[in-house]
Amino acid sequence: MKEKLDYQIYDIVEMKKAHPCFKRSNLFLIVRLGADIKIMCLGCGAYIMLERFSFEKSLRKIIRHENEKIIISK
Repeated sequence: MKEKLDYQIYDIVEMKKAHPCFKRSNLFLIVRLGADIKIMCLGCGAYIMLERFSFEKSLRKIIRHENEKIIISK
């Protein structure tokens, strides 16, 4: 049986594939949780919406859990 992934909002996660931005970062910040998951590239700040199944499939590991809300401004 698969173990339950313990990710929460504002966690920093590492994905299997890098974002095709100029920094090629594979670190993302979880911004929204629900049926779809919204993540933000930590390299360029772009937002990506993924279905929960696609997100869990491409998740490599959880880097850090955040206890406090992070304010994101562009």
